[in-house]
Parts: sequence; C-alpha cells; structure tokens
Amino acid sequence: MRACKLFLLIFLPLAIAAVFYGIHLERRGFSAREQPSAIEALVARTMRDVAIPRSAQTEENPWKGLDTPDNLKEAREHFADHCAQCHANDGSGKTEMGQNLYPKPPDMRQPETQNLTDGELYYIIENGVRLTGMPAWGDPHYIMQDDDSWKLVLFIRHLPHLTPEDIKDMESYNPKGKMEMEDEMEHMGHK
Repeated sequence: MRACKLFLLIFLPLAIAAVFYGIHLERRGFSAREQPSAIEALVARTMRDVAIPRSAQTEENPWKGLDTPDNLKEAREHFADHCAQCHANDGSGKTEMGQNLYPKPPDMRQPETQNLTDGELYYIIENGVRLTGMPAWGDPHYIMQDDDSWKLVLFIRHLPHLTPEDIKDMESYNPKGKMEMEDEMEHMGHK
C-alpha cells in the first residue's frame, strides 16, 4: 500500500506533466526556429553529460601548455574551416546555420562550455552529441588520438581571448559557396 502511495505522489504528477507538455507541443508545433524550453535544455545537457564516459572526462590534453602562436593559428584555421559554419569564428554560435539548428549551438566562450574538462571537449568533437546538430568528427577506425581535435580543445579554451584581428584572419579560412567564389573571381578579374 505504501508503494502505491509513493507512486501516486511521485510518478503520477510527472506523468500528468508529461501529458500536458505533449499537448502543449502538439498545439505549438516543434519548430527548430524556437529556443529550447528550460526542460529541453536540461534534458539535452544531462544527456550530453551522461553520454561522456568517465574515462574521457579525466583525459588530459597532450597539447596542454603547448598553446604557442603557431599551434593556436593552426587550430584557429581548422576551426574556421570546419567548425565556424555552426559555431561562428568567435564561438558565439551566431551564424545562419547555427541559429537554425535545434538546439542552438552553445556560446563556447561561456562557462557551460569552458567548464567542461579537456577530455569532455575532445570526446564531444570526436564522437558528436546525439539529438543535436553536433556530428562526430573522429574516425572510428583510427585507434590513435587525433592531434587536430586536441588542438581544437586548446583553441576552444582560447575563444574568450580572441582578438578582432584573429577573427578577421579566420574569415579567409571559412568555407565559401560557389556564388561567393564566383564573386571573388569576378572581383579579382576587374582589378
């Protein structure tokens, strides 16, 4: 009898809340244009945290302390070419593609990302995050650790300290579409 009361006090209100939330979603739709609700954001963060194995959380970056100007430049160029379409050159996530993802990419300069361990960041880069737009970039057949991903972790740590010159430099490494390339070629031909 006590278990039945416990069920009614805990699980029944949760089930009722889930039904009302489902009705709410059905009425408003489930558009990628909206900001995730607080519940969705909590669930997404929790799922991300649960998905990262404990061994990855404690992994040390072999490039830690090697954030030389050359290594940061290499990582900055890699980020601009591979990551900035969603995350923006400055890590804010304020791009056309990023703002149309659901959930939106995090502002990587903020504590929610900066407080992750190096191992957690590396794991996310290599394995992606399910039910988000973050793909897995690691090669599942490659047994060795990926230095490019570890250097990206160095760069992510550096995002809050980017200069306007760094951001401007990154623009030349951003992928360009066919129309942009044609415009550049046409512009160069008129000089």
